[in-house]
Amino acid sequence: MFFEVAKGLAIPFLGTALGAACVFFIIGKMNIRLQNALNGFAAGVMIAASVWSLLIPAIDQCEYMGKFSFVPAVSGLLIGILFLRIIDFIMIKIKEEEPQRHESSGSKASMLMLAVTVHNLPEGMAVGVIYVGLLNGEPGITAAAAFTLALGIAIQNFPEGAIISMPMKAQGKSKTTSFLYGAMSGAIEPIGALFTIIAASFVIPVLPYLLGFAAGSMLYVVAVELIPEMHSDDKSKIGTWMFALGFCVMMALDVALG
Repeated sequence: MFFEVAKGLAIPFLGTALGAACVFFIIGKMNIRLQNALNGFAAGVMIAASVWSLLIPAIDQCEYMGKFSFVPAVSGLLIGILFLRIIDFIMIKIKEEEPQRHESSGSKASMLMLAVTVHNLPEGMAVGVIYVGLLNGEPGITAAAAFTLALGIAIQNFPEGAIISMPMKAQGKSKTTSFLYGAMSGAIEPIGALFTIIAASFVIPVLPYLLGFAAGSMLYVVAVELIPEMHSDDKSKIGTWMFALGFCVMMALDVALG
């Protein structure tokens, strides 16, 4: 079980690091169709994971509440969405209040790295929450579901690592430095997940709410970032097809292996 947990915590960070490593192999920008395909697949996986791996287990754990068993899941989901909306609002205000002299490409890259890092925290917590449920033997949470959730987040992190490292390389930083900046933006995820697991004694009593919170955070990322991005400048609609594929793959894995 220790190996399963360690793998789940490492995979999202690995996705960010692999994306950041594009700075060593890609000249110019990442192909737009590849970006759209990755964003679409990740969006499908994350929506399916939010339903089967997070919301349904949260509801199952509250069966004793009868017709109101949905309340903890819905409450947590709305709080998760509100949490990320507040983070976005704060980041926008910080950017608007920056003095004009700091509006350089380097400053923008730093702001982008900060925004990605902050957004990665609830995703890391989502991984930690589901592994707390797995370790505690909570109904509806399987090793396959936990792994697939971590994998879906890793796929979503791939382009995030690239959009930090590649602009930094374009600004004149070395490939190694650019890679490290991109990779380190994902370091907060295993830290957040590990902290959540360590705090399991506090997490377990409110686990249904936290599962809902994780689902809300993921759905916010999908709605605000992935879905708009998967349609950017691509008439082939490959993002839509990959969205459907990602959703079906996650659903099939959760049902077949769960």
